[in-house]
Amino acid sequence: MRILLVEDDDNTAQLLVRVLADRHYLVDRAEDGEMGWDFAETFEYDLILLDVVLPKLNGIDFCQKRRKIGDRTPILLLTAQDNSTEKVEGLDAGADDYLVKPFNCEELLARVRALLRRGNDALPPAIEWGALRLDPSGCTVTYSGKLLKLTAKEYQLLELFLRNPHRVFSQSALLDRLWSFDEPPSETAVRTQIKGLRQKLKRVGASASLIETIYGLGYRLNGKGEPSAESQPQAPAGDKNYLQTIWQQNKSKYLDRVAVIDRAIANPQDVKIQDALREAHTLVGALGIFGLHNASQQARAVEQMLKGKDNWTTQQENLLFQHLALLRKEIEWGEQNVQPHSPMSQSAIANKRLLIVDDDAALVRVLTAAAIAQRMEVETASDLAQARDILQHQHLDIVLLDLGFPDSTESGLALLTELVRSHPHLPTLVFTAKESFAIRVKVARLGGRGFLHKTISPSEVMDAIARVLHCTEPPLAKVLIVDRDPQLLDRLRTLLEPWGLRVILLDDPQQFWQVLKSTHPDLLILDVEMPEFDSIDLCQVVRNDPQWQDLPILILSAHRDSKTVQRVFFAGADDYIPKPIVEPELIARVFNRLERSQLRRTMVAERLTARRERALSQVRKD
Repeated sequence: MRILLVEDDDNTAQLLVRVLADRHYLVDRAEDGEMGWDFAETFEYDLILLDVVLPKLNGIDFCQKRRKIGDRTPILLLTAQDNSTEKVEGLDAGADDYLVKPFNCEELLARVRALLRRGNDALPPAIEWGALRLDPSGCTVTYSGKLLKLTAKEYQLLELFLRNPHRVFSQSALLDRLWSFDEPPSETAVRTQIKGLRQKLKRVGASASLIETIYGLGYRLNGKGEPSAESQPQAPAGDKNYLQTIWQQNKSKYLDRVAVIDRAIANPQDVKIQDALREAHTLVGALGIFGLHNASQQARAVEQMLKGKDNWTTQQENLLFQHLALLRKEIEWGEQNVQPHSPMSQSAIANKRLLIVDDDAALVRVLTAAAIAQRMEVETASDLAQARDILQHQHLDIVLLDLGFPDSTESGLALLTELVRSHPHLPTLVFTAKESFAIRVKVARLGGRGFLHKTISPSEVMDAIARVLHCTEPPLAKVLIVDRDPQLLDRLRTLLEPWGLRVILLDDPQQFWQVLKSTHPDLLILDVEMPEFDSIDLCQVVRNDPQWQDLPILILSAHRDSKTVQRVFFAGADDYIPKPIVEPELIARVFNRLERSQLRRTMVAERLTARRERALSQVRKD
């Protein structure tokens, strides 16, 4: 975990750095508010320890400004003034906690741990990988019960790998995450620490290849060492038949939905076809979640036929009644086909808080039971207003969101847009009966972390939640991709997200400037051939603006002729990637540009620090 300490008193700062370093926290120290601000803008921190009385920019103003720009990093205020007025002012400014000097170091550490646990990327207290176990509460690591004596840097390396078991970390990324600003960067230091960690793992019986080298890219955990099934906690035995129980309680409601469709066909003046469509659409997803796939298929056939009612023939109307009869029969005999869910992994989701937003009460009960069996804490909302209230007042780890709310003029896409903007680190999975590629692309472009169709089982839903929560570490970088081809956008998102990147998709160049300003990406990927504005135009616009002059830009093109390549680089692009895309090459080029950009920002920060130190030194002399 990386902590920013903004403290102007040298003695207090030295004490805090030593105490935190003893608990394996990585600490960057800033001597005044402006320097702290530069650090916060340059690096990602898990926590900010902030003195209130600071030169150049005081702690209250610092806190207010960070919150105003959307930074949700936990902030712990430190001050020597023990009065309620200042405490209220600090908390109202956006601070998460308040500690009065002089303080007890153990209390400080306890508050630090509490704030880190409260963050969106909080992880279970102990992390296991096969026989390897890391316990952050005591900073201990064991393998098959044998204690490993690790240095602080070796511990930090292992913890980072365990928290991101499928992610490859380059040497530059490891330097940025685990070496403090004051430590001289050296990739040799990374190799030395990796070698020492491997040797210690080998001495206690672990494989020396537990930490795998991916040549040309970096390091990661070896996938063959995944946690064994024996180490997984099992669901309570009493939950095995919850699907049958909930089905029996709600079977009549689903038959009522079929009756509504019947009445709409027989008496369209009494029941609107639109209402019948809504009921059929609900049945498609709800029946699938119970494992009644034949019933779900019949409901889908009914839904499709209802959409074409104006052009029905007598033959088609008879076919519709046949589908309805089969649907009713499948529901009436549903008990024989409803199956209990299969055991699933719980390690990534135990104790996590899930919000389910869906107006189908029976389906919500099924998912709630499945989540509770996984030892999750569950909140539910039957409409968007209720969901917004829960989001405002409660801490959550993940959201499962339906897209359709018949009694509302809004769709779930409206809430998804709000969530991505106001809760950028809260992952949202869309769970819907709608099935179209256009909707999938829309969800991906808005920032959804998954798209689940309502015909899948509860165990598959929980597995999808576990996969997303497994990767909730803040993204290494944000990548904005602009292309009119939705299939290519979806492919690039699938390719880049597993590497820890947040991918923002845009298929309309007209919205480019607005999306660029609202998302602040770390890298752009543009396709050469687009109508209205091609990538050359967009690249030149970006380079003409001082704010974006250093933003890395990669251009994709199917043209390999020298004229096109010259135009690309003349417009200011940093790299050119020919189509068809070679996936390993694209990944390597993306990370190469991101690391160069990070190095440039680090050098700028170093120069700023050096200038301030020289200025302070001159002031002291004067």
